[in-house]
Parts: sequence; structure tokens; C-alpha cells
Amino acid sequence: MSLRISSLAVDCHDPEVLAAFWNQVLDGEVHTDEDGDVLLAVHDLGLTIAFLADPEDKVVKNRWHLDLTPDDQDAEVARVVGLGAVRVDIGQGEPSWVVLADPEGNEFCILRPNGAPQTPA
Repeated sequence: MSLRISSLAVDCHDPEVLAAFWNQVLDGEVHTDEDGDVLLAVHDLGLTIAFLADPEDKVVKNRWHLDLTPDDQDAEVARVVGLGAVRVDIGQGEPSWVVLADPEGNEFCILRPNGAPQTPA
């Protein structure tokens, strides 16, 4: 295949703040590129997240989101909430995963640990 994903772009009001939050969540390396974009390289995932300044507000549920698999779901939810995430209700009911939003309202899920049964969406 001739294409590969080089980064995930996230529009946001404050790229530095959002990159710092996600760096604490995912333990990567933050830097600013030659274009002034704030990048988070998450080496364990082989992924770069680009945080791009955008004055527009987020107004609807994300069409894409991250699903994160922890070793301990309860501990990771508590840790990430302590970093500034909030629990959100997007109509998911009571599944086995936890839906959170980052400081700018972008939803993401923390799943059960690998091997634990997941409730179908």
C-alpha cells in the first residue's frame, strides 16, 4: 500500500494546553514543528497527534474518537479525570466502556482491559 497515516489532526482553541493534556494521558513527546503546529509523538502507538489552532467551537459529538485500552479501567478513568477529563453522556447507556471528554470537549473512551469481555455498541 502506498499510503500510511502520519498523524491525527485535532482542531482546538489552545494547542499547547490540549497537547499537554494528551501528553499526560498517553506519555509521548510534545514539540512544535516548522509550521508552528504543536505535535504529540506517541511512540508506543507509532502515532503523531497534531493540535491545530482553530477559533471555532466544537458543537456536535465527534464523528471519530479514540478508544483506549488500559490495564486497569477504574484506575485509568480516575487518573485521566484527575488530569482534567470529564465524564460525558452521549446517549451510550451503561456500556462496559467509559466515555470521557478532554478539556476542549473531544470525546474518547476508556475500554475494559484486554481480554475482558466488551459490551457491544
